[in-house]
Amino acid sequence: MWPGAPTPLGARCRTGPDGTRGTNFALWAGGAEAVELCLFDDDGAETRLPLTELTHEIWHGFVPGTGPGQRYGYRVHGRWDPWTGARWNPAKLLLDPYARAVDGDFALPPETYGHVRDWPQQHVADTVRDERDSAPHVPKGVVVRDDDDWSDDRRPKTPWQDSVLYELHVKGFTKLHPGVPEHLRGTYAGLAHPAAVDHLVRLGVTAVELLPVHQFAHEDHLLRRGLTNYWGYNSIGYFAPHAGYSSSGTTGQQVGEFKRMVRALHAAGIEVILDVVYNHTAEAGELGPTLSLKGIDNRGYYRLQSDARRYTDYTGCGNTLHVVQPQVLRLITDSLRYWVTEMGVDGFRFDLAAALARSLHDVDMLSPFLAVIAQDPVLRRVKLIAEPWDVGSGGYQVGSFPPLWTEWNDRYRDAVRDFWRGALPDVRDLGYRLSGSSDLYAWGGRRPYASVNFVTAHDGFTLRDLVSYERKHNEANGEGNRDGTHDNRSWNGGTEGESDDPEVNAVRLRRLRGLLTTLLLSTGVPMLVAGDEMGRTQGGNNNAYCQDNATSWLDWTLPDDPGRAQLLALTRRLIALRHRHPVLRRRAFFSGRPQGADGLRDLAWFGPGGTEMTEADWYAPSATLALYLSGRDIPGRDERGEPVTDDSFLAVLHAGPEPLDFPLPGPPWARSYARVLDTALDDQTTAPGTEHPGGSVLPVGARSVVLLRVTG
Repeated sequence: MWPGAPTPLGARCRTGPDGTRGTNFALWAGGAEAVELCLFDDDGAETRLPLTELTHEIWHGFVPGTGPGQRYGYRVHGRWDPWTGARWNPAKLLLDPYARAVDGDFALPPETYGHVRDWPQQHVADTVRDERDSAPHVPKGVVVRDDDDWSDDRRPKTPWQDSVLYELHVKGFTKLHPGVPEHLRGTYAGLAHPAAVDHLVRLGVTAVELLPVHQFAHEDHLLRRGLTNYWGYNSIGYFAPHAGYSSSGTTGQQVGEFKRMVRALHAAGIEVILDVVYNHTAEAGELGPTLSLKGIDNRGYYRLQSDARRYTDYTGCGNTLHVVQPQVLRLITDSLRYWVTEMGVDGFRFDLAAALARSLHDVDMLSPFLAVIAQDPVLRRVKLIAEPWDVGSGGYQVGSFPPLWTEWNDRYRDAVRDFWRGALPDVRDLGYRLSGSSDLYAWGGRRPYASVNFVTAHDGFTLRDLVSYERKHNEANGEGNRDGTHDNRSWNGGTEGESDDPEVNAVRLRRLRGLLTTLLLSTGVPMLVAGDEMGRTQGGNNNAYCQDNATSWLDWTLPDDPGRAQLLALTRRLIALRHRHPVLRRRAFFSGRPQGADGLRDLAWFGPGGTEMTEADWYAPSATLALYLSGRDIPGRDERGEPVTDDSFLAVLHAGPEPLDFPLPGPPWARSYARVLDTALDDQTTAPGTEHPGGSVLPVGARSVVLLRVTG
């Protein structure tokens, strides 16, 4: 062991003072009394090497002759004093927080716990140290080669206003795909396969938002029930791509495979956004396993209560990372920069982002985490999406994140769901949501694309289940159907679950078309969930986080059904329409004021009688709302400095159960209109194209959307 260097943290291949190749190991372990580097050969034999160099609480050393593929871990020595938050236990082999590849699975037998898990008095079990060696039972970090070159990669750099997000699971998207070779299904290579990429390109999405791909572990309660954490919101390695999604190997090969996936998607013009979980780790609370940070410096990494045995839990997962601590902030920002600069990703969606924005206790939009992101020359240039809430007091922060950030807008989700099930008390909220949510985001220089609009996400019903179930059906999760939200804002059309009734299914398909059309015509950034464009179902399970099976995997036979094929065709048409028309992708909020001498405004609203909405109309119940989008005076200029102009459109949203005769607004709005699409029609492969004079009556089908283009 040579002294080595305290930076960079982690295991990095280097050349020693005399030209000898080897690996530099560096671990921050504040408060530790000693640290041992543990190297493992192919047979699992362990060699322990004390790290004797200590610089600013970083233990480091250089091991000549070690290189890519070397498996390793750490044993950290210190006091065992849970009452003060000290939980050092050298019997537990710990994963390097900076490990860039992980080999093996977390099975979580009793040996992986720092305390005696099965102690008879469970209320004090976390205070009794377990002396059994965990090394045979835990994964190892892997040294990774550092010779990748991204000079041939071209990032799409899609502007926010032009983005269409597509949330998918690496495994679930390709596991049943008939065009992907079987040995690649469910892997990074499977997602990079031309058959998978072709679906994304033909659909027209500009970015995939991948459910967590950081190395994660499965919770003990799931393993005991024979289940696993399918979604992956249980991270334990913030630099390592999850090894379970690798087709090529787990001793470093997963890193190269992930990079090739990113390159393939970039070549197709598709950005890669990662769903990241920096708010908590897989080590849970005081009764959870000791896998990494808990054994390195429990007090330095986690928020603890005044009773330091206990963890502060703003996440609902047992622990919360203490982001105001410099070493924790460094861990997170180093990880983010690594995924951008060395793995090629284009942005991040931050799970429970409000937990990261907490200072000592309260959510603080001037917190160290947000301040560091705002000034970082790498991170401030990528896409940043907040899930703007956590489960702690004051954690709901929709509309509060600063410029640079976009947010998942659950108020959009709720308003659109309620409108299409007939549960909105009035249409005030819907008007804000369709037009970019200016009530939430028109401050501090934020733009309409600060709102990520979605009707469904991985967490909750699929779009098809939203129109087929009124109650969750999570029995397969083994939690007595207690898990998952009760607030689904769904309507089953009178029959719970799948139906053989043609009338019920026809209504459901029409409502699906209405929901998709509403989403893709709204101002803001639309987000689709993989499979919703084909009518995917989870059988009413609204919390399928532990269903690594056909419940969650995308069924690629769905387009064989004519109704599902028409739904897919409609989604493609809507996305293409959005890409063609800048009036649907505004960079600035509507003013609602006259833009010319004729009094034409950039946005106008009409009620079911075809007249402009009055103040009283906004407060009255209504199943119909129409919006006029003027393409004449769109704020901003194009890349050549020319004014941006477009067609003008009128969209009529009618959620009522009976057809409607809608009087079309005449001049100055329009002398005539051409029908672009009508979701009351089953076949949307060609534009209806029917002309309608201004002032005439437009027949609007029950529970449908009609989009018209102004032609004169």
